[in-house]
Amino acid sequence: MKVKKLNLFGASGHAKVVIDIITSNGFGLAYVFDDDKSIHKLLDYKVTTSYDSSLLKSYPLLVSIGDNVIRKEIALRTNINLSEALIHPSAIISSEAVLGKGTVVMPNVVINSGTRIGENCIINTSAVIEHDCIIKDYVHISPNAALAGGVKVREGSHVGIGANIIQFIEIGEWSNIGAGAVVVRNIPSHCTAVGIPAKPIKFHS
Repeated sequence: MKVKKLNLFGASGHAKVVIDIITSNGFGLAYVFDDDKSIHKLLDYKVTTSYDSSLLKSYPLLVSIGDNVIRKEIALRTNINLSEALIHPSAIISSEAVLGKGTVVMPNVVINSGTRIGENCIINTSAVIEHDCIIKDYVHISPNAALAGGVKVREGSHVGIGANIIQFIEIGEWSNIGAGAVVVRNIPSHCTAVGIPAKPIKFHS
């Protein structure tokens, strides 16, 4: 039987975890690409730093970069043959949930009915996303974060480790929710919010 293979772009620590998920699914890894010519190897895999579009699109591609801004930049530059969502076998995903291309779902994640997750997101280890949430492109939901029903997280935002967001809250685009925060009010775009309850402490462009 022919083994499904994927390409990765990004030879970061996050890429090591993505490789674990690839192998846990019984898939193969064709190429690991990176622009940093000082990186030659990731785990047991050669890192390819000289490439063209034909090599990039030789297999479905995942952008294995943890930083949301850089992940978007690379995804837009290499969006030739984007992989379907990659899901660890231990994750529990409702049949009524929708996951966009390029999204990676880590071990022990729960995603419940009616939730829609965009492209190139990271749903990290043991995160819980309840029913009817909307997660836009390039979002990172960190380990052990919990989103109650009906939460909306706009493009590029990051929800920190162990953060909790109550039902029907909206997080603006490109914002950061601090580790352990409890979000009980809407959070505007382009800010960092921390604490219990979470409040914006700074804004950025």
